[in-house]
Amino acid sequence: MGIMGFLRERMGKILAFFIGFALLAFIVSEVVRSGGSFFRDDSNELAVVNGEKVPYDKFNEKLEQNSAQFKQQGQSISPQIASYLQETTWNQYLSQLLIGKEIEKLGLTVGDDEMNVMIGDNNPDPQIARQFADQQTGQFDRSRYDQFKAYLQSGKADPAQKKAWSDFVIDLIEAKKATKYMTLVTNGLYVNSLEATDDYEAKNKLANFKYVSLDYASIPDAKVTLTDADYSAYYDAHKASFKTPQELRNFEYVSFNAAPSKEDSAAVKQQADKLANEFKTTPNDSLFVQINAETKAPLAYQRKGSLDPKLDTAMFSAAKGFVYGPYLENGSYKIAKLVDTKTTFDSVKTRHILIDLASAGGEEKAKAKADSIKKLIQGGKSFAELATAFSADKGSAVKGGEIPSFDANGSMGGQGNLVPEYYNAAYKANKGDILVVKSQFGYHVIQVEDQKGSVKLVKVGVVDKPLTASSKTQTVAYSKAQAFLASLTPDNFEAEAKKEGLKPRTAEDVTAIASGLPGLDNARDVVRWAYKAEKGDITDKVFTVGDQYIVSRLTEIKPKGTLSLEAVKKQIEPMVRNEVKAKQLKEKFDTALSSGTSIDQVAQKVGSKVVPVENIVFANPIIPGQSAEYKVIGSIFGSAINKISKPVDGAQGVYVYVVNGFTNPPALTNAIKQKEQINQALLQRSQGQVLDALKDNAIVKDNRAKFF
Repeated sequence: MGIMGFLRERMGKILAFFIGFALLAFIVSEVVRSGGSFFRDDSNELAVVNGEKVPYDKFNEKLEQNSAQFKQQGQSISPQIASYLQETTWNQYLSQLLIGKEIEKLGLTVGDDEMNVMIGDNNPDPQIARQFADQQTGQFDRSRYDQFKAYLQSGKADPAQKKAWSDFVIDLIEAKKATKYMTLVTNGLYVNSLEATDDYEAKNKLANFKYVSLDYASIPDAKVTLTDADYSAYYDAHKASFKTPQELRNFEYVSFNAAPSKEDSAAVKQQADKLANEFKTTPNDSLFVQINAETKAPLAYQRKGSLDPKLDTAMFSAAKGFVYGPYLENGSYKIAKLVDTKTTFDSVKTRHILIDLASAGGEEKAKAKADSIKKLIQGGKSFAELATAFSADKGSAVKGGEIPSFDANGSMGGQGNLVPEYYNAAYKANKGDILVVKSQFGYHVIQVEDQKGSVKLVKVGVVDKPLTASSKTQTVAYSKAQAFLASLTPDNFEAEAKKEGLKPRTAEDVTAIASGLPGLDNARDVVRWAYKAEKGDITDKVFTVGDQYIVSRLTEIKPKGTLSLEAVKKQIEPMVRNEVKAKQLKEKFDTALSSGTSIDQVAQKVGSKVVPVENIVFANPIIPGQSAEYKVIGSIFGSAINKISKPVDGAQGVYVYVVNGFTNPPALTNAIKQKEQINQALLQRSQGQVLDALKDNAIVKDNRAKFF
């Protein structure tokens, strides 16, 4: 009774302990399974390189900088481009990190004197020279650089500008250290006279020979049986080539098309027809475009050749109010209306004086200075002298402010483009007018010198309606995908696909951060699933990728390191088959060689022909009419003259040859030039090889797939 009483009293505490312990075990197991940590914050850990953490926010800052630079070039960032930028940024970041460690070990620094040279006034770093190049000449503009530095030191500079400049200088210093490191490595490269002589002979010694070949294609694949021993022999001989630096995954998938149907196209076309009728009578074309167009763009005058070819032909011969379309283009029905036409100058000639905001001490002072200069010119002062004295655009200042003539779009005929504020103001003005115009570069004092020719411009409004699938079309396709998914078991993927008339596609060697798949531009969700799945797993849901519904099955996991024979078996099958064929063809040649005393007799016995070849060099091992045959040409240059060779298995087939002779080049009397050529080739490869070596030896835990 005492024991039972004790248990009754303590049962609540005992149960609480065991329940609590079970919950803790569950939480810990989930943390371990998901790769996280219960006791530390790894939510910002993008990667770990040789024990050093790479924070996501720092990496993402670099990625955003690279993306911004790409956008500045007028490019849009598609999923493929985003993936490319991310991979490029990662390689840059990893390289800098690894080289930085080597620099730290060696104690390499950039001294004060070096820094003064790098950011000095006379001969600054090439990156600085490019940033402060004259717009007209492309040469370094020292005055602009001096003005910028004075602006930074004046206390009026934007803190963001100061930080950007500081980061830029830090990057220059790190790049200089990296250059020093690479110089230390490349200074150790040496080419001796023997290497120079070998290279010279490889490029200039000529071989003349005859050969007989039996192609692998002469034996049908169906007549070749491959054994496990055949696969193992090839795998063991080429194991080094099966090393992969990162985990890869293979999967197969089927897609159910939810692209717009004929009925969908007809429905959108009907909407476009209605809009076309309304567009003809609307009193406000600009407002109509803004309300109804999917792609909204302001109406602007354009010259012939700047519109789409269809519109270019129609609009320049039509009357105002003409409506063209609907017509189908790039997945949208479009309606275009000729809103207005006008005739203007073909080109305008101007000169200008640029007042830079930084050097003037701010926008207000720059505007006042520009207005003062305008009054001086109107009062009779020389424009050219004022341009020489005050213009921040030194390239035009030395020419009295003159810049090339430009058209209505600001194009200066291959010499660059003006900013819109400049050319729009100049085209609206009259000949002789003096204007003050603000742009991103500062305030321009502009004098319109001449207006030549005439050109017709048109203002065209375009309304577009994308051709999209209806909810009915999408529902039908999605239902088919769901039914297919419900019918699957781990072993019937191909059979069910065949039953539905679908051919599975294969995605091979997909990395954890891949964004696209064959035929699918943005399939990131499918890739994420694949890296959480086990071999043989089928997707737990239907994925939507563009206008396709995707169901997938993971077929292979290739871990980092040397891949197993099983993982590469399908990949090496063609090569293994050729090796087995080579054995059969060699036996055929051996029989012919046992009784044939000349290469002609050997050719006759194997049912082939003798092919003469002349002037082949070791450095370019291509047999005319064949492909590169490294093993065959290598054997030829090591053979005796007039002796029939043993069978040699090449890339295309098996060869037997006889060397007629070699033509040796003149003796290499001066190896200096040859050494320089080899050394230059080594230098070009060295930086990439150094980085590859550092990456191969680094221990990298890459978590990017969790963030992107």
